[in-house]
Amino acid sequence: MALGLFGRKRDSKPSMKRKLVFSLGSLAMILLLSSVISILEYRRMSDYVSELIASNIKSINLSQKLADITQEYNDQMLAVVVQNDISLMPDFNLKYFNAQSDSLRSSFTSNRMLPKVDSVVMSFDAFMKTSLKFDEVFLADSVDTGEWFFGSLQPRYTKLRQDLNSLNEVIHEELQRNSADFDAGFYRSIIPGVVSVGAGLLLILLLLYYTMVYYVKPICRMSDGIDSYRLSGRRYVYEFDGDDQLANINTGITELTEENVELKRRVKNLRDERERLLENISDITAE
Repeated sequence: MALGLFGRKRDSKPSMKRKLVFSLGSLAMILLLSSVISILEYRRMSDYVSELIASNIKSINLSQKLADITQEYNDQMLAVVVQNDISLMPDFNLKYFNAQSDSLRSSFTSNRMLPKVDSVVMSFDAFMKTSLKFDEVFLADSVDTGEWFFGSLQPRYTKLRQDLNSLNEVIHEELQRNSADFDAGFYRSIIPGVVSVGAGLLLILLLLYYTMVYYVKPICRMSDGIDSYRLSGRRYVYEFDGDDQLANINTGITELTEENVELKRRVKNLRDERERLLENISDITAE
C-alpha cells in the first residue's frame, strides 16, 4: 500500500511544476511581448514624425532663403531708383533664382500646402519677369522709373512676400501638428507597456492567490494533520480537491497513517495474545 506514494502511475494531468512554469512563463511572455510592441511602435512613430519634422524645417529654410534673396534683389533695385544710378543694378542669375523656386516646390508633399506653394511660385515668377524689364524701363526716357517701380514691381514683390508669409504660417502649423503627433505617438507607444504592467500585477496577484489556496494552505493543513497524528494519535483525515503531485502526496500520507494504525493494532493484538499465553502457561505450571 505504501508503495502507492512512490510508485503511482503517471498520467497526463498537469503537474505542479507544469502549472507554475506555465503561469510564470505566461507572465514573462506578456511582459516581453508588450515591451517589444512598445519599442516597435515608438520607433515607427519616431522615424515617421522625425522625417516629417525634418521636411518641415527644410521647407522653412528654403522659404526663408527665397524671401531673403528676393528682398535683397528688390532693395538693390530700389537703390538704383532712388540714386538714379544704373551702375548699382544687381547681377541677375535667372538659373539660380529658378533653382531656389524649384527646390521650394519639390520640398513639399503635403496636399494641404501645395496650393500655398503654387501661389508662391507664381508670385515669384511674376516678380522675376517684371524685374527683367528694369534695365529697359530705366533707360527709356518716356517712362518714369520710380512710378514703374512702385506701380508695377513693388506690388508683385508685396504679393510674393504675402504668399511667403502665408506659406510659412502653414508650415509652422504643420510643424506643430507633427510635434503633437510625435507626443501622441509617444504616449500611444507606452500604452502597451502600461497595460502589460497592469496585467502583470494582476497575474502576480492571481498567481499568489492560486499558490496560497491550492499549495501553501493544503501543505499547512497536511503538516497540522501529521503533527496531530504524531502527538495525539488522531486519525489523519485531511482531504482536498486536486489532481497533481500534492494530491498524490496527501493520498500517500493517508495510506501510510492508515497502515501505521493497522500495524499498531496488530502489534497490540499480538501483545495481548502473548500475555494470555503466558498466563495460561503459568496456570498449567502451577497445577
